[in-house]
Amino acid sequence: MLLRAALTSFRRGETLAAEPVSATFDVSLKHLTAYNAVCGFGLRDALPLTYPHVLGFPLQMKLMTGSGFPFPLPGLVHVANRIAQSRPLALCEPLEITVSARDLRPHPQGTQVDVVTSVSGVWEGVSTYLRRTGSGSSSGEELQRPIGSAVWRVPADVGRRYAAVSGDRNPIHLYPLSAKLFGFKRTIAHGMWTKARCLAALEGRLPEAVTVDVRFKKPLLIPGRVEFSAAEKDGWEFAVWGKGPHLLGSAHDLTP
Repeated sequence: MLLRAALTSFRRGETLAAEPVSATFDVSLKHLTAYNAVCGFGLRDALPLTYPHVLGFPLQMKLMTGSGFPFPLPGLVHVANRIAQSRPLALCEPLEITVSARDLRPHPQGTQVDVVTSVSGVWEGVSTYLRRTGSGSSSGEELQRPIGSAVWRVPADVGRRYAAVSGDRNPIHLYPLSAKLFGFKRTIAHGMWTKARCLAALEGRLPEAVTVDVRFKKPLLIPGRVEFSAAEKDGWEFAVWGKGPHLLGSAHDLTP
């Protein structure tokens, strides 16, 4: 779907006029089981925190390939994701999902926009995308490598396996040759797989009402070996590092 959308996306203006799109979804136990297996979650009555993102992915693509979205898909970089839920979503409940876009804003390296997925009034995911149009500098922040608590060996097929359950079949995640066509040395893992894998490692330790913010840094080339770190201090701070940071995240209780 993503490749077809990329081939049919053309230059657009830089005004945000995308209309929200909505649909109702029922959770498929077969699909959820496959998602859990790829990401490392156990099967519970409550949905994994990142699972509504993949349910909303078809709507996200519909919005982002529509005429009102300011950018074509090729060249967009997913730089951050924030999820907030006021209560867990149950396996058996129908989900009302709405996807919208907001906050078109300048960035030192181009322009950013947020794609917002809202589910049944209790879950919201905000994916921030960057359209690079300049060579401005990054934040210049100095990052200190945390002490790793686990070593993950990420297999070469995790991109294809996650693509099968998420619908995100961007060529950079599928095969080394297709990734090289887009400038990568080899296949890279999906950012939302990396986030899901982190939350699976913290499963059972996060509050039910929670907000989880992550920033995606260096692409995670696969196959690869990375270190996961997590520390509890006024919430959780976690990270995935290889030769440099791939993901930096935090999780905090959403209740007052």
